[in-house]
Amino acid sequence: MESRRGPLKSAVPSNVVSPVRRCSRTACGRPAVATLTYVYADSTAVLGPLATYAEPHCYDLCAEHSERLTAPRGWEVVRLSDGSASARPSGDDLEALANAVREAARPQERAAQAGGKPGGRAGDPVEVGRRGHLRVLRSPDS
Repeated sequence: MESRRGPLKSAVPSNVVSPVRRCSRTACGRPAVATLTYVYADSTAVLGPLATYAEPHCYDLCAEHSERLTAPRGWEVVRLSDGSASARPSGDDLEALANAVREAARPQERAAQAGGKPGGRAGDPVEVGRRGHLRVLRSPDS
């Protein structure tokens, strides 16, 4: 049954409730940056990036409270990184990519050196068919 008033268009806007999630600690109004979850079966407190939505058994913490977090005696604290630290490729990543590109170009170089024919050198398998990305090769011995 619908209300005679319809949707809450007549509601008074409030400045008390903020769309930004706040720290769950008492008297702390700073914005939350991490989510704390307790795994009671493993006696573990897991502190990770801010969850996409608030859950009833999780606690949102500001930067200061997440850094100072301690667990009860006998419990372990697991801090999960948000992955933003590895967003930029390192020098090793770029070198590995360059090496992979060079390696992928080598079979084309061999075919060009053998006169442009695949399997032109003795002992190389001969391609007899192709289906998508798969190749059917015949042994040079047969």
